[in-house]
Amino acid sequence: QDTSTTRKPKAQDRGRRTDMISLRWLPPLLLLVEVASAFSPVSTTAAATTPGPGVGNWRHGVTNHQQLSMLSSEVNGDGFTEGKSQLNGFQRFLTRTLMCSYITSMCVALPTTLFPIYLLHKFRIIDRAQKEKTSLRVGQFCSRWMMRVFPFAKKVVVVDKETHEADPQPTIWACNHISMLDVFFVLALDKRMRGKKRRPIKILYWKGLESNPVTRLLFQMCGFIPVEMEDNGNGNKNQYDPKSFKSMLKSTKQAIEEGFDIGILPEGQPNPTPELGLQPVYGGAFTLARMSRRPIQMLSLYGLHKMWHPDGSMGCSQRQMKVRVYPQAERMYKDSEEFATTFEAVSGTFGATGRDLPKQELQMWLDGTMWQTELARRASVETTKQNQEDQRQPEDAKIGQMN
Repeated sequence: QDTSTTRKPKAQDRGRRTDMISLRWLPPLLLLVEVASAFSPVSTTAAATTPGPGVGNWRHGVTNHQQLSMLSSEVNGDGFTEGKSQLNGFQRFLTRTLMCSYITSMCVALPTTLFPIYLLHKFRIIDRAQKEKTSLRVGQFCSRWMMRVFPFAKKVVVVDKETHEADPQPTIWACNHISMLDVFFVLALDKRMRGKKRRPIKILYWKGLESNPVTRLLFQMCGFIPVEMEDNGNGNKNQYDPKSFKSMLKSTKQAIEEGFDIGILPEGQPNPTPELGLQPVYGGAFTLARMSRRPIQMLSLYGLHKMWHPDGSMGCSQRQMKVRVYPQAERMYKDSEEFATTFEAVSGTFGATGRDLPKQELQMWLDGTMWQTELARRASVETTKQNQEDQRQPEDAKIGQMN
C-alpha cells in the first residue's frame, strides 16, 4: 500500500515497556474496576442483535463476517485471520482492568483540569472561543496521557505522509461509529491523525450522552454541538427531533465562522455490527458541506467494538485498534446519495476489515470516478428493465386478442 503509519519502531518498543511496567500496577488497579463501571457512559437501551436495513457491503451484499473476511482477502491479496489477534483469558482480564482504570482516571482528570478554564471564562478573563479551544486541547492531553498510563490498546494510525504534513483546509470530517470509546480515541490521536497544523474541531454528538456528568462537562466546555434524538437502541432507525435542527445548524454555522472544523458521525449511533458494513448513512455531512462550501474528508475506525461493544459489554477480545485518515480532496459531492455510497464503500470496508480497498479502486472512489461508473451501471440496468417491459407489452396484447 502507499500509506504510512505515524507509529515508529521506537514508539512500539516504548509501548511494550509500558505494558510490562503496567503489570506492577495491577493490584491497585483492580480496586478501581467496580468504581469505573458506575461512571461508564453506557446507554441503558439494549442494542439490536440483527442488522437493520441497508447493512452490508455495497458491492456483493455481504451479510456475515465470514464472507466479508473472504472479500477482504480477495481485494487485498492476502489473508486476514481474526483469530490471530484474539486474547486469552488473562490478557482479556488485564486489558479490561486497564480500560476501566482509564475510564476512571478520565472521570477524575477531566473535571480537575477543566475547572480552572471554567473559572477563567466565568470571570471573563477569556472569551467563549478561547475557552472552547483550550478545553479541547486539555481534553486531548488528558485522553492521550491517560492512555499512556493505562495502555489497554495498541493504537495504529494509517495516514499518507502528504495528508499528514499538508496545510489544513477548512473541512467537514466524517467518521464511522463503532464504540463508546470512539470520541476518546479521536481526541487522543488527533495530532497523529491530522498533524501539528490541525485546526480546532467541534463534534456533533447525541444529546443523551449528557446524562453522564463527565461527558457533559467535556462536550459543553469544548463547545461540541448536540443533536436531539430518541434513545431507541443501537442498530435501530434514528428518530431525530426536527425542532433541534435549527439550533444545531446555527451552532454549526457559528463554529465554521470561528475557524473550527466540524466532525460528524453519519451513521448517527454506534454500529453493533461493523463487521457487516455500515448502518444506513444519513446526509448530515453532505448538508453541512454544501452549506459551508467545504469538502468532506473521511476517517475510519477499526477494532474498538472488540474492546467496548455498543451493547455496553466489555469483551476485550482484542486490544489492537486502527484509524485510517483518507487524503484531502477538493471534490464536492453533488447529492447525499453520492456521499453515502462513497462513504459506505471507503470507510465501511476499512471499518469492517481493518484494510483499505485495492489502491486503484480506492482512488476511483475518492476522485468520483467510481461513482460515475455506478451511475452508468444503474442506467444500464434501468434501460434493460425498460426494454424487457417494452417487449412484454406486444406479447400481452396478442394473448389478449386470442382470448
